[in-house]
Amino acid sequence: MLAVDASSLENATGLGDKRKKGTNNRMKKAVFLDRDGTLIEEVGYLRMMEDLRFTPRAADALRMFHAHDYLNIVITNQSAVARGLLSPKSLNKIHNRLKGMAKDEDARIDDIFVCPHFPEGRVAPYNIECDCRKPKTGLLHQAAAKHHIDLQQSIVVGDKRSDLELGQNAGIRTVLVLTGYGKGTKEAWPEPIEIFPNLYEFAKSL
Repeated sequence: MLAVDASSLENATGLGDKRKKGTNNRMKKAVFLDRDGTLIEEVGYLRMMEDLRFTPRAADALRMFHAHDYLNIVITNQSAVARGLLSPKSLNKIHNRLKGMAKDEDARIDDIFVCPHFPEGRVAPYNIECDCRKPKTGLLHQAAAKHHIDLQQSIVVGDKRSDLELGQNAGIRTVLVLTGYGKGTKEAWPEPIEIFPNLYEFAKSL
């Protein structure tokens, strides 16, 4: 079993950033991006840096979202921490590398918010019920509070049912992409939904 330290997830969840708030109170808007299968290729439980790859032209999409004045906020469930498959420190390294990959392509990920919980996990303190595991809206509200985001002007984009239910639960615009598990999600989803082949094709539509 992996030894874990709750404080080591602070940066990954966005809770460790104590920068001073500015005086600009203008509400911002964001694209809330699922990580695996939407922003990066789906590989199961991502543990190896060499498996970290953007979906087709995802970095272009990040630049385009910024050009339309959206923040790029990643919202991701990472139960591998609670399951004992990945340490918080390793998860932070993966996310720092992900931000670096974006920067290398002149793009930016503004923040990453993580739910490390899973009730049936074996690593305390993460094996609990929580209000942040998608499709619950806890991470959206954390991001909105930290970055002064108007959720009603924002968009959730993902490939899984939990992403669509997250947007539905928050009452905001929701988009399904067909990368990752998207094709299976499309077949099983019972309601009309905006659908695009990938993140880049959605960004082009804005």
